Amino acid sequence: VRLQASGGGLVQAGGSLRLSCAASGRTFSSYTMGWFRQAPGKEREFVAGISWSGAATYYAGSVKGRFTIARDNANNTVYLQMNSLKPEDTAVYYCAADLNASNYYPSYWGQGTLVTVSS
Repeated sequence: VRLQASGGGLVQAGGSLRLSCAASGRTFSSYTMGWFRQAPGKEREFVAGISWSGAATYYAGSVKGRFTIARDNANNTVYLQMNSLKPEDTAVYYCAADLNASNYYPSYWGQGTLVTVSS
């Protein structure tokens, strides 16, 4: 599966952004999907995940209540709605597919999209 993320940009603290990830391949609807991020000088970290059906979602503690992951299997797209953004949310955000159930490590990575939150 190939993943193409978009929607990053510059936003002020307290603002919102929505990231999109378009996937190719007929097996998209069978994969758990997720978003990760990597801030400058830090390791890549899990942000949010969603089951193949969309019925189950899970989040890192740092974004719970502010970010929402969703998917549209008919259009092979997964989204990350980010509200109440903070400067510490600044990072390159990566879309990922086929997350391991134990450690969330994915089988497939997309390219990143940069999110910059100014204070």
